[in-house]
Amino acid sequence: MNTHPVASVPKDNQLLASLPAAEWQRWLPLLEWVELPLGQVLYESGRPMSHVYFPTTAIVSLLYVMESGASAEIAVVGNEGLVGIALFMGGETTPSRAVVQSAGDGFRLRAQVIKEEFNNSSPVMHLMLRYTQALITQMAQTAVCNRHHSLDQQLCRWLLLSLDRLHGSELKMTQELIANMLGVRREGVTEAALKLQGAGLIRYTRGHISVLDRHGLEERTCECYAVVRREYDRLLPRGTAT
Repeated sequence: MNTHPVASVPKDNQLLASLPAAEWQRWLPLLEWVELPLGQVLYESGRPMSHVYFPTTAIVSLLYVMESGASAEIAVVGNEGLVGIALFMGGETTPSRAVVQSAGDGFRLRAQVIKEEFNNSSPVMHLMLRYTQALITQMAQTAVCNRHHSLDQQLCRWLLLSLDRLHGSELKMTQELIANMLGVRREGVTEAALKLQGAGLIRYTRGHISVLDRHGLEERTCECYAVVRREYDRLLPRGTAT
């Protein structure tokens, strides 16, 4: 495994931390530390995946990109999960794109290894299937939210999901990038962010968002955030997977 100067370790990722002892011992020498800079594309639509990624301090957006170039986020992955479920679900590729939305680091595992572990280890298979169910819930709730709820509610949901996957309450994020994630015009994000700032919930400066009142965001957002949070907590409780 690569040596690296940062504090991140494999068990900073909740899925890796849930591995039983036997699986952990097999995986540890095979996990490779990787830096995940802002904007890095981990996989493209329709292209074979070489690795699965386990973020520790980074956040990765799963985006659907239209032929016109317009995009919208369908899910977000951080230290609770992994990027690349198509590898062990049998699809090999996916129509979405995975892009780092908040810089950090993580670990990766070769495609063949995760396939073999999924097929040969019952605890790994059950853990990955539970994670996949939670991810599908997030995707479905995002679709409903984007259709039925206001932009400032969507922005609250997005901020809360991002905070759950970070240490601290600071996000480095431009309005343009947020607009691409939410699939809306940048002016709409500006207006929604100003509303939240006026309410004392966030402080926004160019490329930087500070959350001042998380409880206030939770009260202002729609039910979609709570639905997703409960499902992750239900399916992926802390502790060793069985």
